[in-house]
Amino acid sequence: MDTQCRPSIDHLYFDNTFGAVDGIPVPQELAEKAWLATWQTLCPKDGANTAGWEASLILADDDHVRSLNKQFRGKDTPTNVLSFPDGDIPMGEDTLPLGDIIIAIPTVLREAAEQHKIPQNHLCHLMVHGLLHLCGFDHMTDEEATVMEDAEIRILNTLNIPNPYEEQNHHE
Repeated sequence: MDTQCRPSIDHLYFDNTFGAVDGIPVPQELAEKAWLATWQTLCPKDGANTAGWEASLILADDDHVRSLNKQFRGKDTPTNVLSFPDGDIPMGEDTLPLGDIIIAIPTVLREAAEQHKIPQNHLCHLMVHGLLHLCGFDHMTDEEATVMEDAEIRILNTLNIPNPYEEQNHHE
């Protein structure tokens, strides 16, 4: 990997009230793999120079995520992942905070069970999804969704995680 495309991770915050999470042995290592796979995939294709970029990741409970979702999106319900970008991202800057990602672990585990997905794969997908939001990707229109899903699929493929959007992969 080109060292100019290797990001730094300034903060990874994990909510310790969960202790061990079933099906996800080391969430911090998973986050680091998701982070590196995202930049390894985006750098060559999209020209991102990520040296010095920072992000924080918080694994939280549903109540915490619900309160943030209500406060910032007006939705009084938990969601699997929330991303809070720090603003516009000028590509090529030396050190730039991307923002924060908050993931509701109970929701992730519930969704994985309902969708017959491996919990670790589902969490990794949501980590990548959150990182892409911090990089300016969105899915408000069909065109944006197609671009973002393509990026997610490319990134997850580098981690040997099946395409989460294909029906047959809902039974991993």
